[in-house]
Amino acid sequence: MSYLCCSYNCRLCVTLLISLLFIFSFVLAAAVGQVRYSIPEEMNKGSVVGNIVQDLGLDVKRLKSGRARIFTEDSREYIGLNVDKGTLIVRERIDREELCAQVTPCSLHFQIILENPMELHRIDVEILDVNDHAPNFTRKQIDFEIIESATPGARFSLDNARDPDVGINALQRYTLNPADHFNLKELSRSDGTKYVEMVLQIPLDREQQEEHKLILTAFDGGNPQKSGTVKITVAVIDANDNPPVFSQPTYRVYLAENAQTSAVVVSVSAIDLDKGLNGKVTYSFSQSTATEAIDLFSIDSETGEIKVNGPLDYEKSKHYELNVEARDKGGLTDTSKVLVEITDVNDNAPVISVISFSNPIPEDSAPETVIAMLNIKDVDSGKNGQIRCSLDIDLPFRIKSSSSNFYSLVTDQFLDREKCSEYNITIRATDEGSPSFSTNKTLNLKISDVNDNAPLYQHQSYTAYVLENNTPGASIFAVTAADKDSGNNARISYFLEDVPENGVSASIYISVNAESGEILAVRSFDYEQIKEFYILLKAQDGGNPPLSSNVSVKIVIQDQNDNAPQVLYPVQTGGSLVAEIVPRSAEVGYLVTKVVAVDVDSGQNAWLSYKLQKATDRALFEVGSQNGEIRTVRQVTDKDSVKQKLTVVVEDNGQPSCSATVNINVAVADSFPEVLSEFTDFTHDKDYNDNLTFYLVLALAVVSFLFIVSIIAILSVKCYRWRRERMFYKSGANLPVIPYYPPLYADVGGTGTLQHVYNYEVCRTTDSRKSDLKHMRPTQSIISLDTNGTQTLTHAQREKLISEDFEDQVRVVYYLWKNSEFRSNDNAPQVLYPVQTGSSVVAEIVPRSAEVGYLVTKVVAVDVDSGQNAWLSYKLQKLQTERCFEVGLQNGRK
Repeated sequence: MSYLCCSYNCRLCVTLLISLLFIFSFVLAAAVGQVRYSIPEEMNKGSVVGNIVQDLGLDVKRLKSGRARIFTEDSREYIGLNVDKGTLIVRERIDREELCAQVTPCSLHFQIILENPMELHRIDVEILDVNDHAPNFTRKQIDFEIIESATPGARFSLDNARDPDVGINALQRYTLNPADHFNLKELSRSDGTKYVEMVLQIPLDREQQEEHKLILTAFDGGNPQKSGTVKITVAVIDANDNPPVFSQPTYRVYLAENAQTSAVVVSVSAIDLDKGLNGKVTYSFSQSTATEAIDLFSIDSETGEIKVNGPLDYEKSKHYELNVEARDKGGLTDTSKVLVEITDVNDNAPVISVISFSNPIPEDSAPETVIAMLNIKDVDSGKNGQIRCSLDIDLPFRIKSSSSNFYSLVTDQFLDREKCSEYNITIRATDEGSPSFSTNKTLNLKISDVNDNAPLYQHQSYTAYVLENNTPGASIFAVTAADKDSGNNARISYFLEDVPENGVSASIYISVNAESGEILAVRSFDYEQIKEFYILLKAQDGGNPPLSSNVSVKIVIQDQNDNAPQVLYPVQTGGSLVAEIVPRSAEVGYLVTKVVAVDVDSGQNAWLSYKLQKATDRALFEVGSQNGEIRTVRQVTDKDSVKQKLTVVVEDNGQPSCSATVNINVAVADSFPEVLSEFTDFTHDKDYNDNLTFYLVLALAVVSFLFIVSIIAILSVKCYRWRRERMFYKSGANLPVIPYYPPLYADVGGTGTLQHVYNYEVCRTTDSRKSDLKHMRPTQSIISLDTNGTQTLTHAQREKLISEDFEDQVRVVYYLWKNSEFRSNDNAPQVLYPVQTGSSVVAEIVPRSAEVGYLVTKVVAVDVDSGQNAWLSYKLQKLQTERCFEVGLQNGRK
């Protein structure tokens, strides 16, 4: 139906499907006839099967008009219709065996369908067989194993041959060649097919012929005749009628002791004439073989190879005897003996054993010091067991042989831990075998330290710089020493050697940190007092005994600008007149005077420059910036004032700079009386000496305060004594009243007031710091003892009391020395403080806790002369206790 649907157009497909049921109803009525053809298989494509036009009585036009076609129930169309010729042709190759197998007859059935009117013609095509196949066996080789004891008449089934052809062309008969021992017997099955069996005719003998080769041939009945063959192999199985026999009764083998595991020692073999299982021989060690030998050797049960199964050692056993047994499957046996001789091989390296080892050893160990005891041996024999020992040539050690197999490791020279602190000593033991074996043993030897190196500084001397006015305790410098030793021997401590510097111990200036070597300032340095000094530092290690080394450190004090310039000339006084006279005839550049100043600093801090800060007439005078010379700038005229006041500033070059000022009075006049008339009240000039006025007023205030405190103290004591007397009076005690006289105080029993009164006359301005003193006699800071008063001590008694009450006090007599080089030096210095009286004692109190430099008092004096005649200097004339006090040469400080 699918074929019809594909052959017609879509319009007719539906009609055909509906009318299909009706076709078979009138097939017989519509069929004109039935035709049968016979053709051989394997015809070529296009071959003509038959002419249906003639056979069916049809016309070619009818075939075309009726649209003749073939309908087959099979999907494949082997036969085709040629409408133009009206013949049936072969469309595909036809294989009868593929199409029908063994079915006979083999036919193709199909119908030829015509339309308008509908006709159906049945066509049968019989396919005739052609002898195109030869008989074929499924196996190419047939094998049989037949025991030689098999009896004649034994039957053995053979494979059947297969021939797809049928009829006469099918399988017809079999043949077997050669047929000396076997023949064929043909048999038939119930379906008629034939099969054959091979029958033994003559007994087999394996010893004569182990194998028989036969050929089975199958023939068909075709023409030409075809055949197929298969090979038959008959293996004769032996019967166990022969025992195994060894080729040698004894095997002798030489085997080196270093033979590897699985190495073949020898192969034994036994021959058994039997074959198959009866001729198969297995090998094994007999029970008489020693257990040690069985552990060291193994035998292959199939091949008879004897192999090494464990490590051999000539030193343990030099030969082994092995008993080998050969056995076939039938249980028949034979024995043989294998003698294995072990030959010595250098297979053992020397063994190094450390008996004793001294570690560490001190670096000062003497040569030939024993470090370690060694035992070195080689279990091989002969030359293989002879040993030689060696060390690296660069090591300070050597090996000594003390006895058989015993050696000593000793030092060969002196050691130095600082060069090498430890050694890896490799001891090499080599035997005399070929090839030789060697063993290395490494000993790690540490060298212990001995204190044989003193600390060393990096430099032979050091220089440290420190600014003056440093903070006490500040770090100045640090030194470092190194010690090649280790541990406590290298632990360095630093000390300051007490070497006097100009008679003074360095420890008052410097201290040293014992751990770090840091140099610290003990005090603040003053460049003007000391500019440099040397100290000696010692670096000492912690060894026993300790070693040390010294280094010199130069401490250089660097200057700071901490001192203001000091004006030496002209001298400034509090109450005297300093004036320079300039004649009116002075020319330009006239030298009026020269300001002389010094600065105790150094370097640029001491470079002084002079400036004119203030002048009555700035256009008249100038000052040299470098030399301090005051000169006239222009010609002096009559209009210039007689009184000229100059203020000069002296400034150093420090950073920051310090300065000092000096006031200079200049009189422009031609005669001295003119100068006197103008300068009569010069001392009353309100701008005379501001700084001196301030300090004198401050001193007056301090002295007045001390005076008031003293009066209050005396009154308090008197009040206390009065109250105590009242208490004694009220108690009725008849005790004498003894007045209390404090030391250095006067008796006030008579008048109740002090015997000497000093008055001050002070002229003040609105600015108290610029007040001038017309006359000043300050009250004594210590109350005077009146020698003329009642109930007072004599002068000698007072001096005695003073010496008893002030054990370490000194009575100092001050005097002034006036240098008079000019004829006009006609005024002696006047001491303003302390005031000297004819009958009173002047005393200053110094506490016992006073430190060096404590200010006891200050001598204040003035000279009304001018110029260098007014320069004052102070000297200590008399001293009861040596080297306790000193007086300032310029300032009078005590």
